[in-house]
Amino acid sequence: MSWNFKKIEKIIKNDGVGVLPTDTLYGIVGSAFSKKSVERIYKLKKRNPKKPLIVLVGSISEVGLFGAKIGREVEKEIKKLWPGKVSIIFDCPADKFYYLHRGENKLAFRLPKKKSLLKLIKKTGPLVAPSANPEGLEPATSIREVREYFGDSVDFYVSGGRIKSLPSTIIALEGGRMVIKREGAVEIAGIANRPRPKAV
Repeated sequence: MSWNFKKIEKIIKNDGVGVLPTDTLYGIVGSAFSKKSVERIYKLKKRNPKKPLIVLVGSISEVGLFGAKIGREVEKEIKKLWPGKVSIIFDCPADKFYYLHRGENKLAFRLPKKKSLLKLIKKTGPLVAPSANPEGLEPATSIREVREYFGDSVDFYVSGGRIKSLPSTIIALEGGRMVIKREGAVEIAGIANRPRPKAV
């Protein structure tokens, strides 16, 4: 399947999930506002239920839809990193988003640069898009590999050829400064704490 935006939009808005190329790896995607889709993704990936997901947004302002607050100074720093392969953790204490933050009261967000992905997000709203592999296994680099993992258990597949990338770099805002929580596709100089990258 190619980027059939109308069909994909309809599936996602009806609590469906599928696989497509993100700005980093192949991701298994669903609406961030659909608890049903999110729980289905956790089951498909056999993901640790205590581990929050990263939310892909179409603009900086969409972070506010999840109750996260961004001050002017922080927004200036974010604009240096977004759009791009950097996920940023914000406070997100709202109980209604427990299915996303899993009790951590924090969520990571990313504004991707990939045009086709942004076009989709503009139609569907924010998406969750963890890497398309069962937890603990290697991220798929092709649709063939993804199909070997998930078969007919997802609603659509979009091929983007072979993809080899590190996952996104994850940073957090702590005490007014940025701290790297996971090194990934983007190197950021002058920020402390650099764990090795792992797929999400």
